[in-house]
Amino acid sequence: MPPLSLLPEDIAALAARVVSENAAAGRTIATAESCTGGLVAGAITEIAGSSAVLDRGFVTYSNEAKMEMLGVPSDIIEAFGAVSIACAWAMAKGALDRSKADVAVAISGVAGPGGGTLHKPVGTVVFARVVRGATGEPEGELRFFDGGEGPGGRAEIRRQATLCALELLLP
Repeated sequence: MPPLSLLPEDIAALAARVVSENAAAGRTIATAESCTGGLVAGAITEIAGSSAVLDRGFVTYSNEAKMEMLGVPSDIIEAFGAVSIACAWAMAKGALDRSKADVAVAISGVAGPGGGTLHKPVGTVVFARVVRGATGEPEGELRFFDGGEGPGGRAEIRRQATLCALELLLP
């Protein structure tokens, strides 16, 4: 018998909450993903009824894609890097501006096993959320997820980043 979900149980359960709670709130969402490569949008679309909630998802893995698809200014990437709160916020704002969604979340990080630096080691992931019509400071967060250096580390960092992004999409 095939599995009920392609996803781990914790991700599927949280995605189901994202769909049901946003549907109840009449709220639509967009995603802008780099290191998660579409896992957040994929988790949401795994849930029946997700079409009422998910407007669109952007997978912008390269810096060029972030600039072309989301309008991230090149000076942000040059000054702060793609794995920065400034870049994640620009990604989220770009996703919101290029969609009909009420809220957008963005994710960018170093999933490993290579690519880490002293200041941004493997496991460093940044998140941002922008809500249409909201005033005040943009919401952004830098997180560090352990376990990136061992076997399965990349998958574990991407799993934790997906869970964190889904939590940010709860109303």
